[in-house]
Amino acid sequence: MSINSGKGGTDFSTGSLRGHMLRQAIPLAFAQLVQLLYNIVDRIYIGHMPVHGALALTGLGITFPFISMIAAFTNLYGTGAMPLFSMSRGAGDDKRAAHILGNTFLLLICTSAALMAVAYTFLRPLLYLCGASEESYAYAEGYMRIYLLGTPLTMLATGLNGMINAQGFPVIGMMTVVLGAITNLILDPVLIYTLELGVTGAALATVISQSISCMWVLLFLTGVGRRKPPITLRKDMMRMEGKTVRSIMTLGLSGFMMSTTNGFVQAACSSTLQLFGGDLYVSIFTVFTSVREVVQMPVSGLTSGSQPVLGYNYGAKVYSRVRKGIRTMAGMGMLYAAGVWVLIMLFPSLWIQLFSDDGALLEIGISCMRVYFSAFFFMTFQFAGQTVFQGLGLARYAIFFSILRKIVIVMPLTLLLPRLGLGVMGVFLAEPVSDVLGGCACMFTMIAVIYHPMKEWTDGQEVQIDGRPHFSLLARKQR
Repeated sequence: MSINSGKGGTDFSTGSLRGHMLRQAIPLAFAQLVQLLYNIVDRIYIGHMPVHGALALTGLGITFPFISMIAAFTNLYGTGAMPLFSMSRGAGDDKRAAHILGNTFLLLICTSAALMAVAYTFLRPLLYLCGASEESYAYAEGYMRIYLLGTPLTMLATGLNGMINAQGFPVIGMMTVVLGAITNLILDPVLIYTLELGVTGAALATVISQSISCMWVLLFLTGVGRRKPPITLRKDMMRMEGKTVRSIMTLGLSGFMMSTTNGFVQAACSSTLQLFGGDLYVSIFTVFTSVREVVQMPVSGLTSGSQPVLGYNYGAKVYSRVRKGIRTMAGMGMLYAAGVWVLIMLFPSLWIQLFSDDGALLEIGISCMRVYFSAFFFMTFQFAGQTVFQGLGLARYAIFFSILRKIVIVMPLTLLLPRLGLGVMGVFLAEPVSDVLGGCACMFTMIAVIYHPMKEWTDGQEVQIDGRPHFSLLARKQR
């Protein structure tokens, strides 16, 4: 069978699948981990402030829903465009891929402006809705008024970076966030401690860092510099196409729902903990969510790095490699997650002390942490299933399981369990229950709908999934 690999970039339909995935995933996971430093380093420095460090950390935790909402719209366009972009490249349609890139750029710019306007207008009531107290509000408000200025920079850098990885330049994509994170790491102690700006300094350092990341992405994608990607960002491709926008938003809706529902759950958790425990428990929750973001990032990087490989092979109709790629991705993810789970269960205090040395926080947080992370390794099922659904264009499944875990399982349990006599521990228990139920449901459905039927497919043939023609640029073009 002849495989059309397009006009440039990496051909994922030949060579070692594990090698392709690791070459994509390792730089991407490292880049995503480094990207977390934009906020994680802020929390570490703020949490260790000599005066009111725990209270300031609570204020930063209250801003999570805002940051999640910005990430939600970034994911809506970025993760929605990347599989379409990859399938177009796999099918040899570079012009279509360029249109997808141009439309994604316009969507990110317009949406970032709208988000800034809404957030600044309703900042005070929204922060109180997310669990702010009279004491912690000043810290949350001071951080967000500066942080929101960087919204366009954040969305462009993160939303377009996937188009660099999808063209086979994961190291360039990694450098997007490495440059910004190093800048943030240098500026944080200067602005927070030396200039005594506190949370305002942390936000300012983040905005400056994001501007550097954004500049790097735009310079590379516009073809400026020594290395030029096969598909560049061009003015003639920046025309909004209703069909392309709908396709991007359809596939990106699962990522949007994951981030949006994550923001809603964080707000529900913080407000419930504020009601049943006060600022200390909100601070503990901030530490836990920070640790979770760090330890799950390699799994997220592995699955995200696998997506262009799976999508490319599907676009090229090499289904046997798609099936093998699913096994490889899930196996490596589970192995990593199990190892991290052991480390958290054995050494919870070390993880907590990374963010705060407050004695009361440490004393209460150890038992709560073991509950919160008790089923962490089941999250690999969720990540793997979501990646396959999204990467192969089955948006309705990806959207459903995004909603199932957060809205159907976590949110009701977060609100209900504390009121059934479990108190604050009910909030921490909701997460592992959702990990097991949501992760297993997503993984087993993916096996039944995609992995098992794919065993009967012949490389090169037109296929159907779930009794319907599969959504892809190639299939639609041939019908």
